[in-house]
Amino acid sequence: MITKFTTKQRKPKRVARIRAKIRGTEKRPRLSFYRSSYALYAQSIDDDGKKTAWGVSVKGKNKKAAEELAVKVLEKTKEHKTHTMVFDRGGYKYHGVVLTFVSALRNGGIKI
Repeated sequence: MITKFTTKQRKPKRVARIRAKIRGTEKRPRLSFYRSSYALYAQSIDDDGKKTAWGVSVKGKNKKAAEELAVKVLEKTKEHKTHTMVFDRGGYKYHGVVLTFVSALRNGGIKI
């Protein structure tokens, strides 16, 4: 019998595969993106030092909320003088809200 894997079973493997390829450093931190059922979150992580520098969130989960989150992230990166980051899409497909978020960051001057 062929068994189909559910989304809940596939996502941890997809996330682990992505995280195995990217590492955040102090000079170039990892920008982690998370999408819950009611809000969007982003945080800057230094994997070498095992520290989270900052985190921001926005209520809502549409493209408008993604642009608002990008504005908040741009403010935080200016505070911490970070101009390049490694993007961690968190296992989500690179379209829709994720694409809008990254495009707004790139338009704001962040190199991803």
